[in-house]
Amino acid sequence: MNATIAEKILARHAGLTHVRSGDIVIAKVDFAMVHDARAPNTLRMVDKMGAQRLPFAAKTAWVLDHFSPPPTVEAAQTHSAMRRFADEHGSVLYDIGDGICHQVLPEGGHLTCGDLIVGTDTHSTTYGAFNTFGTGIEGSDVSAVMATGKIWLRVPESVRVQLNGRLQPGVWAKDLTLYMLGRFGAEGLNYRAIEYVGAAVSAMQIDDRMTLANHAAELGAKAALLEADDKTFAWLAAHGARAPQPVTADANAIYAERIEIDASALTPQVARRHAVDDVVPASEVVGQKINFALIGTCTNGRLDDIRQAAAVLKGRHLAKGVRMIVTPASRQIYLAALREGLFEILTEAGASVEAAGCGTCVGITNHLIPGDREVVISSANRNFKGRLGNHDAEIWLGSAATVAASALTGCITDPRTVAGGQWEASHA
Repeated sequence: MNATIAEKILARHAGLTHVRSGDIVIAKVDFAMVHDARAPNTLRMVDKMGAQRLPFAAKTAWVLDHFSPPPTVEAAQTHSAMRRFADEHGSVLYDIGDGICHQVLPEGGHLTCGDLIVGTDTHSTTYGAFNTFGTGIEGSDVSAVMATGKIWLRVPESVRVQLNGRLQPGVWAKDLTLYMLGRFGAEGLNYRAIEYVGAAVSAMQIDDRMTLANHAAELGAKAALLEADDKTFAWLAAHGARAPQPVTADANAIYAERIEIDASALTPQVARRHAVDDVVPASEVVGQKINFALIGTCTNGRLDDIRQAAAVLKGRHLAKGVRMIVTPASRQIYLAALREGLFEILTEAGASVEAAGCGTCVGITNHLIPGDREVVISSANRNFKGRLGNHDAEIWLGSAATVAASALTGCITDPRTVAGGQWEASHA
């Protein structure tokens, strides 16, 4: 029927043979998520609805990750209310330190290929790395999902992005997503579903694929979807997911736009202060002094990101005056990094390791507040003015490798100049 991946998944969940972009559908949800920053809206709406039964609450996860640990009494009270709700209604609960919502949902086996997943965060597009339609909704919307198991959506137009070649050593999905932002602009693909396909995607490991899908939120995408392959199936099986129902686009699917990118020509990229789409090659800003370095968040706090940092910093030390914080995306990742000795390498280099969570990314837990006119190089997804709690500081974005290389030298640095061929195996 000339259908894209997004159209096929939404048609299946709406009980229809086919849908087209622009159609309004009422679709069955496979799993839902609400995190602590949006939980108050969800809880208020449940009270307002006066719902006696919430049959889909058992397929809803409550994640305590943004205010983790809670920095205020109000946040602590929200956490208490979330725990009570989960206990009373049989919901899944991920408590403080378990990790970031977009990491714990797939790790917990709550999604599989072909699913429709909704969550109270724009970066719910992350789930598309597993051939899933993942999208963000408001906290109040989750109350209706818990009551009905359904949501209404407008079927998005799709854009097919063909990534040819393969990323070169020292270049990562983060660099590709930053390149996309520089090319199309923040919200340049607003309410569109991005299909990422091609040899470069096939060569990526799951961690990099999750970055690719996650960062689509900054492009304004409604969803970002990858095709499933043996790497997808193996990862899902290892995490106890249901049997996959993979979806591929029809050969003659209709797209709003088809884009081709030579991934092999890409170099490390950085987004300059205050704008996610002011992107330039790292080589153009080499020498920009930095004071703080942050590796973590739902975009780049996975095990491979921590490995990148350790590869740069092993046997070395941070530049004088530079502080560095590493925040793993989940407890599982934290433990894996411990077992591999990665945190020992990073700690000996002068970095500090925090418990898994989102708080550092959005400046909630006050673990990383830069001083006036200080410069942060971060692997996070956003660098808006004041993002880390100080409007007079600057935030630049780059891959975990670029962040670590910059922390090593004290200024923005192309990671290929300090690590060389150590990256080769990571794109196999």
